[in-house]
This record gives sequence, C-alpha cells and structure tokens, in this order.
Amino acid sequence: MAEVGEIVAEKTYVLTRDSLVRYAGASGDFNPIHYRDDVAESVGLPGVLAHGMLTMGFAVQPVVEWIGDSGKILDYQVRFTRPVAVDPKDGATVTVVAKVGALTDAEIRIDLTVTFADQTVLGKAQARVSLA
Repeated sequence: MAEVGEIVAEKTYVLTRDSLVRYAGASGDFNPIHYRDDVAESVGLPGVLAHGMLTMGFAVQPVVEWIGDSGKILDYQVRFTRPVAVDPKDGATVTVVAKVGALTDAEIRIDLTVTFADQTVLGKAQARVSLA
C-alpha cells in the first residue's frame, strides 16, 4: 500500500493544435480561443489555449492507470489557476505528478501537481480513490 507523501504516478503530455481540434470535435467546445490566435489575443490571452476540461481530463489519467480501474475514483476536483497556451509549432508540454496526500482504511486522497512552463495550472487538484 502507498504511504502519505509517496509519488504514485508521473506523466508528461504534449498537446498540439491537432490535439485541441480533436478535443473540440469530441466535446463540442468550438470556442475560437482554442484554435484561433487572433481571437485569443483580441480578448487578452497569450494565444490559443488548451480547453480547461481537456487539461482536467488528462491530469487524472495517471491516477486511473495507477489504480487500474476508473470506477474506484470517488471524487475528482480541480481549480483552474493558469491557462495552457499551445504554441502553433512547439505545442505545450504539461507534466502531472500524483502523490498520496492522505490515507484512511477506506480511501486514498491523491494530490495532483499539474505544471506547464514551470507553473502550476490546476490548483487543489485532488482525486479520492476507493481502496475497496
């Protein structure tokens, strides 16, 4: 069994503009800030941004892979703290580190540190996982 403070999973994701197009098609979120630099910049953004829900979705994936059963996730919450700007050539590299934050007989709280360009992009990202 894992111990409090133990890193249980780490993963790096590279997002491209193609990733955003595929996610937009799957989710139905065609807000132009996710595919047009001119629109993103016109509203004060640094450029095209990854969808927040895309970032949230892949951030929990290392936990799912670690436990081997997505049905064991009891709760998953995040706060969106910074955007992930996706460069047209280089994309965006996002790193997820999953660490045991708390442990009881029934469940584990996994604290996720999700970073892009050396800054945290999801705050208070936590998944509660059933031990049953």
